[in-house]
Amino acid sequence: MSEDQARTTGTERAVTCLTWAVLLLGLWLWGRGLTGVPHTPDGPATGNLFAPAETARLPSPAKPLGSAVPQRVDIPQLGVTAPVVSRGLDAQGAVDPPPFDQPGVVGWYGAGTAPGARGTALLVGHVDTTTRPAVFYKLSTLKPGETVRVVRSDGQVARFTIDDVRVLPRAGFDAHQAYGPHRPGRAELRLITCGGSFDRTTHSYMANVVVSAYLTGTTR
Repeated sequence: MSEDQARTTGTERAVTCLTWAVLLLGLWLWGRGLTGVPHTPDGPATGNLFAPAETARLPSPAKPLGSAVPQRVDIPQLGVTAPVVSRGLDAQGAVDPPPFDQPGVVGWYGAGTAPGARGTALLVGHVDTTTRPAVFYKLSTLKPGETVRVVRSDGQVARFTIDDVRVLPRAGFDAHQAYGPHRPGRAELRLITCGGSFDRTTHSYMANVVVSAYLTGTTR
């Protein structure tokens, strides 16, 4: 495979994966509304890495903050410190992922909930490029109880505690598990990237990694 072919294949697989994820998000927002879905006590889904039962040992949620633009996301366990950019919808009605040539950037769905505010905020990032891992390469290794911090434009740093990590396959995809709130009234966060096996025929990953977290504190 030539260098140009390899670059094209890598671009296709990354864009296909995130386009699939955010297209489903667009349909979910259009059909039901991101923050208006009541929580149901579902059991662990297929591909679930850590059962929700582990949340019994996690801290209590903090009071949601007001709305403010996210500027940076830190994931200490992964050594990730990444800028956050607001992303809107493309011509097909899906959320634009971060540019493929900026693998260290995280995209925030700017028309949705701000990280730290009441509801579910969404952050998306690439898993890899043709030459190296991208910002969310090790996202699936996170565990309940670990921390994600989001620096906001109001000077506050929203601290989130992870309570669930799932790999959701395309087949039988459950939008509620991916995007719906786990508990009403909380400030929640979703980190989303590609996952599962890579299909060389379709040039795409077969699943998405979805890390769920909720606000447990703030600093300045």
